[in-house]
Amino acid sequence: MTIHSRLLQLGMLLAVLLFFTPRTKAQSTVFNAPSTDVQAPRKVYVEAEFITHFASYENGGYQTYGPHVVVGLPGNTEVGVNAFYTHSSSTEPVTVEPNFKWQFYNNEKISVALAAGVLVSIPATHRHSANTTGLVYVVGSKSFQASHAPRLTFGGYRLLGTFDSGTDKTGMIAGYEQPLTGKLSFITDWFSGNNNLGYVTAGTGLTLSPRDSIYAGYRFGNHGRGNNSLGVYYGRTF
Repeated sequence: MTIHSRLLQLGMLLAVLLFFTPRTKAQSTVFNAPSTDVQAPRKVYVEAEFITHFASYENGGYQTYGPHVVVGLPGNTEVGVNAFYTHSSSTEPVTVEPNFKWQFYNNEKISVALAAGVLVSIPATHRHSANTTGLVYVVGSKSFQASHAPRLTFGGYRLLGTFDSGTDKTGMIAGYEQPLTGKLSFITDWFSGNNNLGYVTAGTGLTLSPRDSIYAGYRFGNHGRGNNSLGVYYGRTF
């Protein structure tokens, strides 16, 4: 199958999902960057993720699949786990990512919230060729009160562990969420730095029902020509 055929088929699938499938903003990320949101106690958010780079495998193409689960806990905290499998020309490890977030400040009068979290990335296969690494971050958000007003998110992060030479271990986080209608929003976020997080992502989020949501966004790498990918995310809250 050619790259153009793949792109056409995925575009048709996105059109069907976005316009004919029955979202709350339940996920605890903006797109890929962490938000200040946390799940309500005893609520569970489950998300299916698909990410692809449109190229042949010989030229660096890949598809990544994975579930994302977040459970709300008392005290404005949540725990979660991600798992990812990547199909490409090289053998990639299956990665498991337990994570924790605490919303330690939330002032509804001024619409400001602060949160901090940690994520650990653990190779479940091919452990001899991959390292366990970590991410710690602090983010803050400011929402505005007008109809269809945006929310801004800013923060910083640090990577922990062993990385290739030239990898940036610290950086900034930014996000912007703009409601367009009652159900449709424009969303973009950015990790600074030259590392696996260093992307700007832009796309849309659609509320399908009080429990269901779908997101589609395109990622552009901070460094490297052609370092981009398309991500589709479908989430449900229980």
